[in-house]
Amino acid sequence: MSGDEDACWLCGRPLGRRVERHHPVPKSRRGRDTVPVHPICHRTIHAIFTNAELARTFYTPAALAAHPDVSRFLRWIAKKPPDFYASTHKRR
Repeated sequence: MSGDEDACWLCGRPLGRRVERHHPVPKSRRGRDTVPVHPICHRTIHAIFTNAELARTFYTPAALAAHPDVSRFLRWIAKKPPDFYASTHKRR
């Protein structure tokens, strides 16, 4: 996981053509900073966590990666190309 603008904040893979901006602390919880993420990584974060959970506990890549669902996702996505995308199902 990287703070590098050329790499995804969550998975650390190089960014592709499509890049989204994620608020580690959601805007609804007064978060201002954004970080670059792949669309699939962004969808996965929001499919697993509520904004309250993101603001309270899961606002760093390390905290996210420690969650079993995210850890499983990171292992699965690790070797995929930067622009890989698959539908994301909510797991809440």
